[in-house]
Parts: sequence; C-alpha cells; structure tokens
Amino acid sequence: MFVGRKRELEKLNEMHASDKFECAIIYGRRRVGKTSLIQKFIKDKKAVYFLSLETSERVNLDNFGKCTRDALALKTLPRFVNFTDALEMLGDLASDERIILVIDEYPYLANSVKGMSSILQAQIDTRLKNTKLFLILCGSSMSFMENQVLGYQSPLYGRRTAQFKITQLSFYEAAHFYEKWNAYDKAVAYGITGGIPHYLAYLNDKKSLKENIISGFFDPNSYLFEEPSNLLKQELREPQMYNNIITAIAAGSSRQNEIATKTGLETAVCSKYLTSLISLGIVKKERPLLDEKLKKTIYRLADSMFRFWYRFVPHHSSLIQSGAGKKVYSDIEPQIPAFMGEVFEEICKQYLWRENLAERLPFYFRDAGRWWGTNPLKKSEQEIDILAVGENCAIFCECKWTTEPVGSGILNNLIEKSLMFDYDDKFYFIFSKSGFTDECKKRENVQLIEFKDMLKD
Repeated sequence: MFVGRKRELEKLNEMHASDKFECAIIYGRRRVGKTSLIQKFIKDKKAVYFLSLETSERVNLDNFGKCTRDALALKTLPRFVNFTDALEMLGDLASDERIILVIDEYPYLANSVKGMSSILQAQIDTRLKNTKLFLILCGSSMSFMENQVLGYQSPLYGRRTAQFKITQLSFYEAAHFYEKWNAYDKAVAYGITGGIPHYLAYLNDKKSLKENIISGFFDPNSYLFEEPSNLLKQELREPQMYNNIITAIAAGSSRQNEIATKTGLETAVCSKYLTSLISLGIVKKERPLLDEKLKKTIYRLADSMFRFWYRFVPHHSSLIQSGAGKKVYSDIEPQIPAFMGEVFEEICKQYLWRENLAERLPFYFRDAGRWWGTNPLKKSEQEIDILAVGENCAIFCECKWTTEPVGSGILNNLIEKSLMFDYDDKFYFIFSKSGFTDECKKRENVQLIEFKDMLKD
C-alpha cells in the first residue's frame, strides 16, 4: 500500500518530463519509504533499478548488467569491464530516449568501487549531461549522502538537479493506512509508529489497536519488540552508547550536560554522539521559537516510536519475555494519554500548517513551534505548546489530549501567557481531544478545535 509523497512524486514527474539529463539525490533513514517512493515513480516508465550490495565490485557489476538486460529487454547479457563501461552504454541508450537509472543504496556501491563518485562525475560532465538519462542516487546512510554526495567536497557536488530528504509521513498521510479505525486510534497508531511507513504498514486495522500494541511491542517474537536496538546496530558502531543516550533523554534529561552526566560521557564526546542521532532523525535539537540563545537548547526524541518503545518496553522486558504482554498493556494503558501529549502537539502543528497553506487562518504565519522561558510578570518558567508568528501578529495555541473537556481556565492561562509578547493582533486556538465546557464555548476571540474535526479537509 503506497500512501502520501504527493509533492515528491509531482517533482519527480516534472523532472522526468523535462526530457533532458537529470540527477536526483534521494536519501533518508531506513524504513522511511525511499524505495517505495522510487518504485511508485518508475512504475510504467523505462527504468533500470539497481540495488547495490555490500559485496565486491565484480559482483555489483555483474548484477548491474543483469538489471540492465532485464529492464531494457536486451537480447544479450552485458559483460561490463567496469562501471565506466556500464555508464557509457547507458548513455548511448539514453541518447535518443528517456531512461531512468536508479542506484539504490549508493553508499554500498561507493564503498565497493574505488572512486565511484569521481567516475560518475566524469561521466556526467563529459557525456551524460547531453543525454536523456534520469539518474537517481538513493541511500540510507545519512552522513554519507549529506557529506560525500551532497557535500561541497564531493566530486558530485553541483551535479544534482534536485535532492529529496525523505522523512516520516504526516498524521494526515498516515491516517490513510487505517480506514477501519476511528480518529483517536489513528492518532495513537501515528504516535507509536512515528509516522514511519514501514512501521505503519506493520499494524493491521482488522484488529483492535490494543491487539496491535500487544502483538507488536509486547511480544518477544515480534518485529517491533527489538526494532530500535536492531536499527542502532545497523546504523552505528557503538550501539550501546547511543542506547544509553536515548535512554537518558527518554527518562527526562534534555540538556547536553544532563545527558553527559547521566551517561558518564565527556560533554564534547556526548555532543558528537548527539549529532549522529540527530542526523538519523531519532533525536532533535530544539530552541524556543524566536529565541536563538544556545543556553536554552534542549534535546528531545524526534521519533515518537522510539519515545514509546523506550518509555514502555525496557521497563517491562522481563514480563514481555515471560509472555505476559496483556498484563503489560493493562499496566501501561493509563499512561498512553500522557505519552500522546507530545504527539498531539505535533498533529496540531501539522493542522496549523495545513490551514496556513490553504489560507484559512486569520493571517499567513511564517513560522511555528514551541516556546518556553521565564515569564517576567510572574517570575516563573512557562511554556506555550505552539506559537505561530507573522508580521506583528501571533496565534497562541494550547493542545490537550485529555479525557475531560477543556474549561475556560486553560484559555485564561493561555491569554495570561500571551501578555509576555508585544503583538498588535493576538489569536487563541485551543485544541482538545474531548471537547470543551459550555463556559469555554462562550468566550470570544478564540477558536476551539476538537480533534475529531481536525481530519476534515
């Protein structure tokens, strides 16, 4: 089942229609759906799809020949001398007709073929740029793709005509995976999968969400039970150290010195590990909107599947291993609303951006995000779930994933916090999972948005 990626597909098809040489770089962490996007794009088009392997140059070259023969219906199997030879042949074939060449997991090929990026550079500069070849290089190694393909020092620098960093799906895209579930279950499913297509597809809406959580996370034989650990082992050289850092963040450590102290690392070393986790999309560095002071920088888990897993799985691993998955679920079920608080904030932010692009808000804002800091009026630390700012105007938002209707006290508190900011026009949005009290509904100059209505276009 293919869901989302509308903008990416539109751009790729636009490039395909140019009928001139194109080079697209597609990258993103594992499981995020890069290959599915490529397969969707090349369907019904003349395309050579080659998946690089962690093997020798000769094996990769022979596999490349087989892929070329099968995709282009050649009568004989090409026996390439090297990849220069292979690219020259593709260039000849693409001199008069549009052919797509996809090299998936390009880092593997670059590691097995000495100077592969330089070979590509030379071919693009001397021959391929005058053909109708559409070259796509795809990779899961974020550091390699950003530094050795897109980076200034790369031989391929300046040869790309577009780049696509593929991230998790939005809630609105992910919701299409589960036609049988209600909006609330779709939201929790989005939270526990982090919007990663591979994990979204693992859940089955023919069963209840509860059954999916038990069989997916609280079964020692299930795929998701060990997924975070397996992903760290695949991507990183010291998975245990990264695991310690993620555990510290999941337990509430948010500042670099706190994380370093918790893990026993020196601050500089900890910074290096955090940078790697940020590049993988597992951790994010965050500052309050409108405030770029480094001392306010915090680190949070960007992937909500990791947040769910580290919050609930390790603490119950003995019970899970003993087969008591149902017992574990009954223990953690009351904590799911608290876990969903941060997820709901993200969904609300996506809603605001959707409405912003559709020009259905009081003004067109330029940026939106969390804010936290000292309230000089009350001399205390305070937070605003979402602050959206435009030209001398702002929207202040509160997001509540609770079982009780939101009352006017929440709105009063939000208005009070807005007094810290000097905007001519201020608007107030309250997002609620469970509706609003009658008293709250009587207030003016505020938009009350119930979650069940947020899926409506």
